[in-house]
Amino acid sequence: MPGWAVALSGFLIGCAAGFAVHRGRLCSFAAIEDGLMGRDWRGLKTFALALAIAIIGMQLLIIFGLFDSGRTTYVPAHVPWLSAAIGSVLFGLGMAFVGTCAFGSLVRLGSGDLRSLISMLVFGTVAYATLRGMLSSLRIDVLERVSLPMPGAVASEWPGILNHLTAQDVRLPVALIAAIALGGWALRDARLRQTRRLLTAGLVLGMAIIAGWCVTGILADDFSNNVRVQSLTFVAPVARALFAVAGSHAEWLDFGVMTVPGVVLGAFIHAKSKTQFRWEAYDDHHEMRRHLTGAVLMGFGGVLAGGCTIGQGLTAGSLMAVTWPVTVAGMILGARLGIAILMEGSLRELLRSHFSSHGAK
Repeated sequence: MPGWAVALSGFLIGCAAGFAVHRGRLCSFAAIEDGLMGRDWRGLKTFALALAIAIIGMQLLIIFGLFDSGRTTYVPAHVPWLSAAIGSVLFGLGMAFVGTCAFGSLVRLGSGDLRSLISMLVFGTVAYATLRGMLSSLRIDVLERVSLPMPGAVASEWPGILNHLTAQDVRLPVALIAAIALGGWALRDARLRQTRRLLTAGLVLGMAIIAGWCVTGILADDFSNNVRVQSLTFVAPVARALFAVAGSHAEWLDFGVMTVPGVVLGAFIHAKSKTQFRWEAYDDHHEMRRHLTGAVLMGFGGVLAGGCTIGQGLTAGSLMAVTWPVTVAGMILGARLGIAILMEGSLRELLRSHFSSHGAK
């Protein structure tokens, strides 16, 4: 496939994902909040189902020699664990302040939420500054220098590390165990099985991850310009899309960049078809300040973490990357901290309440 066809595929895959997620009313932050605060785990189980599908699909492609995970950015020989840990917590905290992740903001934008437009402009600017601008030296020269080398210089993926340590090919059983555990946890929930919109969203997301890897890593012409081996993620692509709008038209011939307008259009199509499209704006300056603070944290933290809840949670997860459980745990921790701060009104009030309760004991 030439570069333009790869970019068009990104647009169509993004459109399908945006449509399905808006239809399913699925949001990664809402899934975390519902699970931790309301004990409703259906949202997280939907993402678990998507991940199970993505894992089994991608690991089979790797086993049959059709896909090389070493060509991706998710499995380097040296893992920048400090950057991933700090970035994931910051991203989760920002996600709580915004009320959704980067992917969710694009979905909301498609349904007319102008708050998401402002948040994505700030998010993309900070992400680009962290990737290539004034914050890049902090990332490269300080945080990413603290890294963990993989044994035998193998790629930083769990099956590869276990293969190296056991001198056996254990990729298939490891993939099956992970996929069955995740899929079983999801599908044992009778309420989830009865919620077809969530099941469809999980299925589409899982297949979209696989499709992205196939298009860029298997079907793309290796000699075409701007073809990166990638799948769905919404940190660097949002930053590059903003840069493309500002003047670098060549950036549009990129799979990741084209998924951004694709997601917005897919959500817009479903919102319009169900008369759910409506313009929304900030209620007051307090809400605006909170959203903009969250966008800054997500932009900076997302680049440090190497992706968003989709990029690390599903896309890196499909490769069973070493950073995957670290970043997912960090994002959940950051989101939980953000919820606590919002409930108390500020970080100062949260700390005061915490120490007061311990002092009373």
